[in-house]
Amino acid sequence: MSTSGKGAYHHGDLRATLMRIAMRLLEQGEPFSLRAIAREAGVSPTAPYRHFADRDALESALAAEGLRDLKADLLRSGGRPVTVADLAELGVAYVDFALRRPALFRLMFGNPCDDTSDARVRAAAEVHELLAAAVSGVFPDADPAALATAGWGLVHGLACLYLDGKLTGASTGDVADRVRESFVAIFTARPRPPSC
Repeated sequence: MSTSGKGAYHHGDLRATLMRIAMRLLEQGEPFSLRAIAREAGVSPTAPYRHFADRDALESALAAEGLRDLKADLLRSGGRPVTVADLAELGVAYVDFALRRPALFRLMFGNPCDDTSDARVRAAAEVHELLAAAVSGVFPDADPAALATAGWGLVHGLACLYLDGKLTGASTGDVADRVRESFVAIFTARPRPPSC
């Protein structure tokens, strides 16, 4: 990074710098504006507008990055699931992501998806595709889209219950065990046969 003129900084990748600052402020729970981020980056107050039309555009970019990070966490949870227990590990990774990065998680899912943001739409689609592929590996005869939605509803609900303090866990291991137990309970349950 070099300086010129009246001490203004020239960034090799201003967009990445702005994103990094915004993500840090978001995850620290500090309010942020494009002006505040520009000030911290050492650039003019108008410089961020070359990369983001407004705060909503910046938040969409942060959400897209969060979705890519979530996908990476889900992929690290193991290979392609072949059992309900394997599938549960995706749920554990999802809830863990929400609890480690609550402000980002709420930003990702607390606002309507900005369908004008190609990056956000693509990142969301990739997470949905990953979930559909995962459930179809375990339940090949089921409707993968419907089952992926059901599984997502389960883990998203668990994540929100923990974030809102409705469920508590003494440790990350306790939370993970509850997610696993919930998956097994839902995906292996059998209805009672009808009485004659």
